[in-house]
Amino acid sequence: MLNYKKIFPYLVVLSLLCFSDALSQVAKSPFSYVGIGEYYGSALAHNQGMAGVGISNPQYYYLNNQNPALLVFNRATVFEAGLIGERRTVKGNGSSETNGNGNLNYLIMGFPVLYNKWSTSIGLAPYSSVNYRLNYVDNIEGSANTVNVTETGSGGINQLFWSNGVSLHKNLSVGVKATYLFSSIINEYSNGLSQSTQPITYISTVYERTYVKDFNFTLGISYHKDSVFRKNYNFNMGLVYDFKSDLNTLYTARVERRDLSGKPVDSTTLINNVPGFITLPQALSGGISFGKGMKWTTGIDYTFLNYSQFRDINGLSQGATDGWRIAWGSEFTPDPSALGSYLKRMTYRTGVSYDKLPYLINGTTVRDFGINFGFSMPVSRLSSLDFAVKVGKRGNLNDNTIEENYFKIYFGVTFNDQWFIRRRFD
Repeated sequence: MLNYKKIFPYLVVLSLLCFSDALSQVAKSPFSYVGIGEYYGSALAHNQGMAGVGISNPQYYYLNNQNPALLVFNRATVFEAGLIGERRTVKGNGSSETNGNGNLNYLIMGFPVLYNKWSTSIGLAPYSSVNYRLNYVDNIEGSANTVNVTETGSGGINQLFWSNGVSLHKNLSVGVKATYLFSSIINEYSNGLSQSTQPITYISTVYERTYVKDFNFTLGISYHKDSVFRKNYNFNMGLVYDFKSDLNTLYTARVERRDLSGKPVDSTTLINNVPGFITLPQALSGGISFGKGMKWTTGIDYTFLNYSQFRDINGLSQGATDGWRIAWGSEFTPDPSALGSYLKRMTYRTGVSYDKLPYLINGTTVRDFGINFGFSMPVSRLSSLDFAVKVGKRGNLNDNTIEENYFKIYFGVTFNDQWFIRRRFD
């Protein structure tokens, strides 16, 4: 008889891979105009239920993609895959626009190299997303006429990463993460006369493409102490440092003449794959968490972004400034060993986050506030299906002249199994 419990995780993973081909970028956001776009972050679906908290709290049956030092707590082979979907409503200039979309969030696999001493993971995920469209009217210098200007951006940066965590002591571990960043960001600037006595059949467009291909590195450290205050209670601390990097880029620019449908009629290449670099700033994150075994955990994470160091390929800061993020999250499992109650074996999560984003809009700081909820459904021994939602608001009309209300949903599958076990009997 076919064992559905054993094949269920494989079917879920296959479905994720198939559906990801049908999904494109995340929803449009004018805030992705700045820098290299909007960052996805490194939190997985189970972390998102806790508002992204995960720098200090170890997980035995989930991979930790935020602090590589915590990988040593994984004693089995773990595969995780996730999707993200979102819906955003953007308000500004007396109008509003609602749009939504989805994307593959991550594919990660990890396993112990030396049991309880060294664990490793490798994964593929988007790093940032650029997806915006801005329309406005601009004046022509020396003329009373005006032009309709449209600015659009698409693409983003992808990442392929390899993480390793090593135990130095029963309470102390360190980790390193090497990330290869690649892919293109495309910006287009089109304009046409607002009023003209002659019919407008062509639109002038400037096309820019920035292709990124380089490495970035992250270091992590974790301190874990069991039996604090009382038996089965544990205390955790974690630190993560993302190094400043000058990312190698290839820059292309051309001027195009397009028809009204947007199809290029002719073009002139001004710059073709000229090398340069983008400066990606450093970041420092810290976290503290406290919990009781497999039953509950609560923690706080703080991240400082030294984004004033950001420079684009032209050496400009684009108004970048230092930013920070603080988040609190908790998870609770009523009874992990309750065989008679499925609901008691589920894990429930919640959290809140507050961000000072690392750029200015209308010369004013942009704030982001979000509330998260989530849960995990155990399936097939130690595997699970993970869900999380986030409701948040970014910016405000009074200070930034633009406001974004968003709803995000995260879905992930976590599959645990014992691989690479040496046979004791033939």
